[in-house]
Amino acid sequence: MERTSRYIISLLLILFFSIKQVEAQDTLNIPLKIRVGFEVSGPAQYYSNKNILSMEGYISTDLNEKRSFFIGGGYLNYKYSQNDSVINYNYTNKGFFVRAGYDFNLLKVEKSQGKYWAGIGLHYGLSHFISDISFQQVNYWGSESASIQNKTSWGHFVEATPGVKAEVFKNFSIGWTISLRLLLHTTTSKELRPLYIPGFGNGAKTVSAGLSYFIVYNIPYKKIRVITKKDAPEEEEDPNQQGTVNQQNGLRQ
Repeated sequence: MERTSRYIISLLLILFFSIKQVEAQDTLNIPLKIRVGFEVSGPAQYYSNKNILSMEGYISTDLNEKRSFFIGGGYLNYKYSQNDSVINYNYTNKGFFVRAGYDFNLLKVEKSQGKYWAGIGLHYGLSHFISDISFQQVNYWGSESASIQNKTSWGHFVEATPGVKAEVFKNFSIGWTISLRLLLHTTTSKELRPLYIPGFGNGAKTVSAGLSYFIVYNIPYKKIRVITKKDAPEEEEDPNQQGTVNQQNGLRQ
């Protein structure tokens, strides 16, 4: 019985001091949000270059104040033609892509407050596309014509996306990300290597980079309380104590 009483008292003391410690810390109410983003540079580029149409969007859900789950996708329609004295051909490549992974906010919660994001995303990407050369003519030691029709291919890649986003109006954010991508595997043949892989970029390289601009609509769905620790105050030196130490040091010498 005595041991049980001591055990209960010990638990109560631990609980009491834990509560006191929490009360001594700052707390912030941070909204968790579902974010729906749309990439704007792709459609804007189409007005100046009709040979490439790229559309992309994403949805992310905050899991806590630092981490969110990301899933995105898009569509690409790419055309390229070459007409000179040696070779003439028309190439097309169109398809879809998806990405999924996590985004990490590197800002302190006191700075982000659920409105600002500066961090990095780590995603896996999958691309499905159809390539064809509807017409190809080679003018070298005579003229030869050929075509390669409807080659369906897959591409797998990973990406890191550092960037920033900021809420400029209530529930509306803008931002940009830099995409650094590594091609893991593609099922394309040597006869028809893709000039552009949807969601990845240049199909002739294993590493690709890009810059994207987003408009984001934020939907708050929950609030969490986050504890932030206060900075410990700096201890001021006592001049009297410092003088005593100096005198002792002088006597010892």
